[in-house]
Amino acid sequence: MPAKSNTSSLFKSTQESSLYAEVIVPIATPTNFTWSVPSNLLQDVTVGKRVEVNLGSRRRYAGIIKRLHSEPPVGFQPKPILQLLDPVPLVTGEQLSFWSWIANYYCCTEGEVMAAALPTHFKLSSETWIRFLPESTIDPNTLGDNDYLLAEALSIKKQLRIDEVQKILQNRNVYSTIDRLVQLGVAELVDSLHERYVRREKVFIEWAPAYKTQEALAELLNGKWRSAKQLELLLTFLHLSPDQAPIERSVLLANKAGSSAALQGLIEKGILLTCKRKVDRINREESFIQVDSSLSEQQRIALDSIRGQWDKKDVCLIRGVTGSGKTHVYIELIAEALKTGKQVLYLLPEIALTSQIIRRLQKYFGGSVGVYHSRFSGNERVEIWNDVMAGKINVVLGARSSLFLPFSGLGLILCDEEHDASFKQQDPAPRYNARDAAIYLATIHGAKVLLGSATPSMESFYLAQAGKYGYTELTERYGAGQLPVLRFIDLRAILKEDRTRVSLSPLLLKRMKEVLDRKRQVILFQNRRGYSPYQTCTVCGWIPRCEHCDVSLTYHKKNNQLRCHYCGTQYPLVARCHACGNPRFGQRRFGTERVEEQIRSHFPQARVARMDVDTVRGKDSHDQLIKWFEAGEVDILIGTQMVVKGLDFERVDLVGILDADGLLHFADFRASERAFQLMAQVSGRAGRKDALGEVVVQTSDPTHAVLKYVEHHDYLGFYNSEEKKRAEFGYPPHFRLVRILFRHKQSNLTALAAEEWVKEMGLMWKPYMVGPSEPLIARVRDQYRMEVWMRLPRNSPHWKRAKSDMAVAIQQLQKGKLLARVDVVIDVDPVN
Repeated sequence: MPAKSNTSSLFKSTQESSLYAEVIVPIATPTNFTWSVPSNLLQDVTVGKRVEVNLGSRRRYAGIIKRLHSEPPVGFQPKPILQLLDPVPLVTGEQLSFWSWIANYYCCTEGEVMAAALPTHFKLSSETWIRFLPESTIDPNTLGDNDYLLAEALSIKKQLRIDEVQKILQNRNVYSTIDRLVQLGVAELVDSLHERYVRREKVFIEWAPAYKTQEALAELLNGKWRSAKQLELLLTFLHLSPDQAPIERSVLLANKAGSSAALQGLIEKGILLTCKRKVDRINREESFIQVDSSLSEQQRIALDSIRGQWDKKDVCLIRGVTGSGKTHVYIELIAEALKTGKQVLYLLPEIALTSQIIRRLQKYFGGSVGVYHSRFSGNERVEIWNDVMAGKINVVLGARSSLFLPFSGLGLILCDEEHDASFKQQDPAPRYNARDAAIYLATIHGAKVLLGSATPSMESFYLAQAGKYGYTELTERYGAGQLPVLRFIDLRAILKEDRTRVSLSPLLLKRMKEVLDRKRQVILFQNRRGYSPYQTCTVCGWIPRCEHCDVSLTYHKKNNQLRCHYCGTQYPLVARCHACGNPRFGQRRFGTERVEEQIRSHFPQARVARMDVDTVRGKDSHDQLIKWFEAGEVDILIGTQMVVKGLDFERVDLVGILDADGLLHFADFRASERAFQLMAQVSGRAGRKDALGEVVVQTSDPTHAVLKYVEHHDYLGFYNSEEKKRAEFGYPPHFRLVRILFRHKQSNLTALAAEEWVKEMGLMWKPYMVGPSEPLIARVRDQYRMEVWMRLPRNSPHWKRAKSDMAVAIQQLQKGKLLARVDVVIDVDPVN
């Protein structure tokens, strides 16, 4: 790991050499910069290592060496690299190639890719120190009280951090004092890189050397003891560790055989010793491969088909109805890859999905399996990174960020639920799609890719139909399972009689009671969290809105507050209408919190749980909730999309889709596709084993065409219908889309920037552009937004040139002072 900067030796042995390094720094610079390699680093400098570099007057960064060359930069004298931070490369050549592709395809910088790819604790932070200048000759009598206090502290400690200065002066506003001492020549500011990764240390207890022989130990234990507690603690030690190996202090004391006082007494007598040892934060079991090949005939046919497809194509799509046992096929393929010494990446769209799958994989592969996602701490992610690079983890189960791990022998990538929009990164850059990026990553490593879904994305199924991907399918559920029966409830008739905007129809409540009486389970799906998506004045219809975004505020009853789901701002409840002064408000529509309240009212004896962003914020909270539901400790599970994707529960007989209208009637060309996928996926949670499941769908539009396809589990019918519409109106998969978003706090500058950018693009691209226009939500976080859409045929020869011209047009736009601060975002292949 890197050493801290030593300012006094930074410029020793830095004679210029003929070697230069192109270095990626984790900021959004249009191009990478070049630094010279000092002669003292020539023997150790290597591509993929981190280096400390100076950018600007004082700012320091930990960058990654991308390329070493002997071509001197033109037009400037490069600064020398300050120091190497790693003994061995941190990033592989394959990773650097992958970063470059991500940056080029998704129109961002390699620095932005680096910032997303590396664990936080590898991105060393630049920390400012105030250093005392002993040669200064300032009269102390000329200094103010704070100036003198800080100067005195500096003369003793020689250098201080900003937070230390704040404690000394008992004031957070210390910069004016620091600036005066710098101006007077008493001190100087120095930036250094601060290492953030810290190895975990635990305290272990071991025998003193004098008592490690059997004779000495027997004499000790047979002697007279004044303290029965101390003797009991020694006997416990021997029981836990018969070979006298060191034991973790907390483990020894957890047995309650002795107290901390007894242990301290043994240490003071010189019988036991304490020592600190570095340990991993993530415990690993023994690695093995124990796969029970209990595949059905259809699964075996699909497995053979995939193998055959891979002989000709590197990517294969498997479409398997929910409950068909796609995971069984995945496990067979993982075992085959591991037996040939290859690594496997198993991609999932949601962190919540990893909890069930990881237990299944560890059952078959033990400690070979590791998990990687954003819920892990920075230190844990560093250790997983190191374990993957060292080959200690050969199966990685993770969300989209796991693509950036340092695989050394990647042989297989499984992308489960490949249709899911969560695979697409939204903000910040790089705005990549993990499914598509995985295919390129596999190309770099010479690996195979299997995309899996019960409801494949339009793009993937189109490419499979066109022959670019291999294709196979599973049309039957595994074992005796049958696809569930769907029933549609027309809410229009109910709402005429019940003006409370009911969220639970009488038929659904009846079915729930029947299921609960059978001691079986229910899942209710509502794709909105909170209590009520918006409140409205009962007199004039005024709706409370966010001060920073053009959206209504969601009511959260548990916290008794209104909350913006775009910027996160929280507001107290509104007592009176701001328009007419009326104190009464009505709740419009409903979220998961309100559903939970109604369920508890209707079924007070039932064990109810809710799964949404508000209830599973902790690292392991989603895992614990899923375990409870699997074990039958929860009768009714209410949730958002988290309950839809890939979870496998044996006891679920009934699924309720509470508001199908909210999925179907949405202003987006993907609305029908997304609605079909969500309803088909959540329906698939019912009747996974021997029982016939039932799905109750509540809607005010039961004749909607998409619902007919959902009712008959007819993916092919839906695809054929939707594909014709996409071709007619120029949408994916027949066309590629790029969204250019303009953001600024002044609406007139946002609109002007969008118009000027369109002019910069020129007449050649005008036929392919739509806009500028306001998006559905025109203001978010106090920034007004405008957008332009580029739409090119999938096989257009102008695709690369279009992206290049877009970037050039942005650079030209921001050269002028007026529009320089307008934020312009390019989103390639947007999903919403």
